Amino acid sequence: MAEQPPLRFVFYFAGPPDKVWQGFVSSESNRIIFTGAELEADLKPGGLMNWVGTGTDGKRSIYVRGEVLQSEPPRLLQYTFAIGLSNKVSRVTIELVPESEATRVSVTHDQWVEDDAAYASSADGWPRILSRLKTLIETGKTFKPH
Repeated sequence: MAEQPPLRFVFYFAGPPDKVWQGFVSSESNRIIFTGAELEADLKPGGLMNWVGTGTDGKRSIYVRGEVLQSEPPRLLQYTFAIGLSNKVSRVTIELVPESEATRVSVTHDQWVEDDAAYASSADGWPRILSRLKTLIETGKTFKPH
């Protein structure tokens, strides 16, 4: 089966790599940028990386689940990615590179199977998530719609 093309995003965050790393892995920032979802992560290879919350039935629900493939703080985080109980798994690689006055954040979301419905939502969602995280790291807050 053919793969979808990789999704690639590059942002520059005004902050050091360790602060940007914390933005990606801390419970507090994830709760803000993922509108209430809790990150449960064991940041070592083979560890789980799940975003959970309360489902429509009021019970615990896993929105996104994954497994850590590589974790080299504050430089590299790579994990598998699947929506809910889907058996369609892709891969996310986050690379943080210090620049003179910023951190270059490169996100590559690849290894998509051809019919993974998460592709379109991820293509739309990653820029929004990265923008929220950039604002949170640089200003301490995010845009809240009225």
